[in-house]
Amino acid sequence: MFPGKMSNKKKLLFLTGTRADFGKLKSLIAITKDHPDFEVHIFATGMHMHRKYGYTVLEILKSGFDNVYQYINYTSEASMDLTLAKTIEGLSSYIQENKPDLLIIHGDRVEALAGAITGSMNNILVAHIEGGEVSGTIDELIRHSVSKMSHLHYVSNEIAKKRLVQMGEMEENIHVIGSPDIDLMFSDKLPTFEEALNYYQIPFREFGVLMFHPVTTEEDKMEFAAAQLVNAALDSDQNFLVIYPNNDLGSRHILSAYEKLKGNPRFSIFPSLRFEFFLALLKKSQFMLGNSSAGIREAPYYGIPSINIGSRQQNRALHSEIINVNYDKDEILLALNQVKGLDRHPVQQLFGKGDSDQLFLKSLLKSEFWGTSKQKLFKDIL
Repeated sequence: MFPGKMSNKKKLLFLTGTRADFGKLKSLIAITKDHPDFEVHIFATGMHMHRKYGYTVLEILKSGFDNVYQYINYTSEASMDLTLAKTIEGLSSYIQENKPDLLIIHGDRVEALAGAITGSMNNILVAHIEGGEVSGTIDELIRHSVSKMSHLHYVSNEIAKKRLVQMGEMEENIHVIGSPDIDLMFSDKLPTFEEALNYYQIPFREFGVLMFHPVTTEEDKMEFAAAQLVNAALDSDQNFLVIYPNNDLGSRHILSAYEKLKGNPRFSIFPSLRFEFFLALLKKSQFMLGNSSAGIREAPYYGIPSINIGSRQQNRALHSEIINVNYDKDEILLALNQVKGLDRHPVQQLFGKGDSDQLFLKSLLKSEFWGTSKQKLFKDIL
């Protein structure tokens, strides 16, 4: 099946379901792909396979990665459980055929949960990127469930490590490497601001980035929340770069609300942006608006102030440059006025130093790594 494969090569399978987790995994994929000890494969599914959300599997292919398997797992917005089941079915067949040595998953999405379940039940080592964090809503349930079914953990900071230890995970299997997207944020491979503006034909140079995702446990509030957000943006005098939400339950309300923005010259709307181009644009933006994790991760590293709406990022790492508001048009408008006066103070090293890929590779090259027990134990805190 794999002619010329060296007997000592380890086969790595990266599972990605969204533009966001691909951005987190990209540097880890790149550094292992170029190493002679590894054979790298990618299982692309989820939003990557949605034309409505930009068919971002093309971004994976354009990145020059080989061995990309494409699988459509979508059922409907309202059936995360069926999407989970379908992903398990497809991934299980793939694993039975290709037999990877290590499955690498990220975060708190349904695809990650499918990966943890399928890998652990097929006696394959599972490595979870960015466990031990609080996500809010159902995402947090998924993230912690993924951690409990994973054998190895790559976390963003000591706080996340402490949470995993609290959950009974073995400390020797937890590696603090930072957030891998920081590797790209400060790399010299990002396009310039001018290149990004031209690539997406954005007509203005001053703008805020608007990213608002559905909160699955508040689906009944999403129509109201999206309307309040859109009306506030329309009543403001700012320009906005608008990026579609993820495809979780409630996304239809947000997409419907965005219809009011179309044709307005102050709004440039995109299903998705290539991650490097997104970073180049974010770096020069005036602020972020919405409830994306980018508002509490990437934005603070660039010193970009952020307006965080609602509960989706509740209890996650927050900073003085983040204004928290409710689903209320007047509150959002007030914050849009306040954000103009906030100073830029880049946050340093809260989520690593930009060398996550090197730390990840270093751990994989240790012989004891591959001796990690697939029989998990629970470590009591006495």
